[in-house]
Parts: sequence; structure tokens; C-alpha cells
Amino acid sequence: MVYLKIKRLIDIILSSLGFIILSPVFLVLIIAIKLDSPGPVLFKQKRVGIHKSHFNILKFRTMRIDTPKDTPTHLLENPDQWITKVGKFLRRTSLDELPQIINIFKGEMSIIGPRPALRNQYDLIEQRDKYGANDVPVGLTGWAQINGRDELEIDVKARLDGEYAEKIALLIDVRCFFGTIFSVLRSDGVIEGGTGSKKADKESVKQ
Repeated sequence: MVYLKIKRLIDIILSSLGFIILSPVFLVLIIAIKLDSPGPVLFKQKRVGIHKSHFNILKFRTMRIDTPKDTPTHLLENPDQWITKVGKFLRRTSLDELPQIINIFKGEMSIIGPRPALRNQYDLIEQRDKYGANDVPVGLTGWAQINGRDELEIDVKARLDGEYAEKIALLIDVRCFFGTIFSVLRSDGVIEGGTGSKKADKESVKQ
């Protein structure tokens, strides 16, 4: 598909520029994380990429180093006890996702695409198979994220990811990009320690 090659070129250019422009922000966040709690600055976690390949996603660490491994936040008992003070800010503003610029530059992710699932999120991976959503590049943000984010139930999220896979083109990527900016500014759909319970709005699914 021709657009996938164009998409990859856009990813390389924007991730390179993003890293350069945001380097002062990276520095400030690195210092804040180190001062807030012991442990590494970056958090690595095995995720599922295109064609169900595995890669290590990068995030700024937002949780204590003794947090149970490979466990989604919503499955932790009292998740707030594991999140650091700086981590709460990073999660609320989505700044913890910034290191994924590196994943994008390396070609493991795209700027826009279905959010990469944990390797043990078998229900989401299986649902995405139904809609062909495992066969497009995973992304920093995507169609499901601007239509509900954490509030969406698994089947709805997978269906929206499938819609993106079917319609993948420059127009929908631009809509996702700017839609994400507005969603982050409003902190839309962020549920700390909760599972999705929102059915997608019928109108948004048809878009």
C-alpha cells in the first residue's frame, strides 16, 4: 500500500523534529522523575505490534519499581498506591508517552494507529483479529483514543481500531492527530484503575 510508505516517511520526519524540539521537556521530566522516586527514568514493557510481533514500548516511569510486572493498571488492587506523585501528572497529561518518539523513529510504531496491546491482553488481540486491526502499524494515538480512550469496552475499542485499519489514509490520520491534541487538553476518557464501560457513540463509530 502506497500510503504506508508515505506514512513511514512522515513518522521519521515528525519523530526526528519532535525529539529535537521537545528535548528541553525531556530533560525537565527526567530530572523530576529522578528526584521523585528511586529507579530508572524509562519504563520498558513488551507490547504487540503490527502482525502481532512483539517489541519493547518506552514510557517515562510513572509507578514505583516494586509494582507487579506486566499487570494492567486496572487489574492492580488500589492502583493509586503504586503511582508516583510525578507519575500522576505524567499520566494525566499523557507526557509519559513521549519516549515513544524513539519507538516511532525505529519503525516499531507509527504516530497514528491502534494503541499497542499488552502481550497478555488476549481478549483485545483476538477482537482486533476479527477486524484486521492487527495488520496495520500500532500508534502513539489512534481512532479509538479520540472516540473514548480508556472508557471504551474491549469490543468497541477493537471495532474502532478495525475501522481505522479499513480507512487508513492521510485524512483519518490528520483527524486523529488533532483530535488527540484536544482530548489531551481536556483529559478526555482517562480512567485511572478502571476498565472501559462506555459504548461508543453510534455517530462516532460511523465516522
